[in-house]
Amino acid sequence: MTENVWSYQSTAGHLAGADLTGYKVEAVDGSIGKVDKHSDEVADAYLVVDTGPWIFGNEVLLPAGTVSRIDVDERKIYVDRSKDQIKDAPEFHSDKHLGDEGYREQLGIYYGMGGPFGGGRIV
Repeated sequence: MTENVWSYQSTAGHLAGADLTGYKVEAVDGSIGKVDKHSDEVADAYLVVDTGPWIFGNEVLLPAGTVSRIDVDERKIYVDRSKDQIKDAPEFHSDKHLGDEGYREQLGIYYGMGGPFGGGRIV
């Protein structure tokens, strides 16, 4: 487990500076889409995933702490959440939420300590 929901887990296999754009994203129960953009800033890392038709073509923001494994050969990122957990996260709109600290805090609580998926993460 990572200490911070906005940082990659040490066991995820993330290499700083790696371009993850276009990687497929797999929840514990199936595919959710492809990485549209990402950040690997220290303590501010995340994936913006285009879900395609899965949830009506929306995007979702996943904190890097949800990434359990990155498979560079298959160009896949595995996250430790279910499709429903991701679908039920606070709604994301990139033009409105990427720089919004309130949204980031809300999402951090949802995915981290204090949210329904606790696990001892500190936001």
